[in-house]
Amino acid sequence: MNGLLRTIQRNITIFLFLGVLAIGFPCPSLSFADIYKFVDEEGVIHFTNVPTDGKYKLVLKEKPGQFNLGPDFEKYDSLIWTTAEKYNLDYTLVKAVIKAESNFNHLAISRVGARGLMQLMPGTAYSLGVYNSFHPQENIEGGVRYLRYLLNLFKGNLPLALAAYNAGEKAVARHNRIPAYQETQTYVRRVLHYFQKYNAKAKNLDPFSH
Repeated sequence: MNGLLRTIQRNITIFLFLGVLAIGFPCPSLSFADIYKFVDEEGVIHFTNVPTDGKYKLVLKEKPGQFNLGPDFEKYDSLIWTTAEKYNLDYTLVKAVIKAESNFNHLAISRVGARGLMQLMPGTAYSLGVYNSFHPQENIEGGVRYLRYLLNLFKGNLPLALAAYNAGEKAVARHNRIPAYQETQTYVRRVLHYFQKYNAKAKNLDPFSH
């Protein structure tokens, strides 16, 4: 019976992973985020885009030199723009965080329980007055307000604010630097990369920038 349950769990995990590839990532002709996996002692397969230990092995590599804006690149533009303006944040920064956090999938749930477009943990969401993290407007409102708070806390230092968004403000404040967590360091680099790309894209679309 235990073997059967493990097989069912493994198959469900694979099914969910394939669903994420189909919904959360672009088609094979475009670029992908790197995906890693490992199989635990129970035979359950685990997937992540930010491996936290050496057990994870790369199974899907993002193509170098390409940048895919994502299937829902423009879906939440109006909402992101108005919310970013409300909290005096760069619109493309908010898009970069959403891209890194959920790839614009408003139903995304991380392995630790973070939810929605900006991947709010339940406790953080509650403190921000977000009662439905899967509701795009509520989630973006809470995530942007939290990011504004972190930028103020770390005196405008964007890498530190992003690190705190991922690892928690206490982990960053303890040493006043990006924590030596592989996941957090990878996350900060990824958001900054997307931020740069979205900025370049926005300038190319702005007729007054040339």
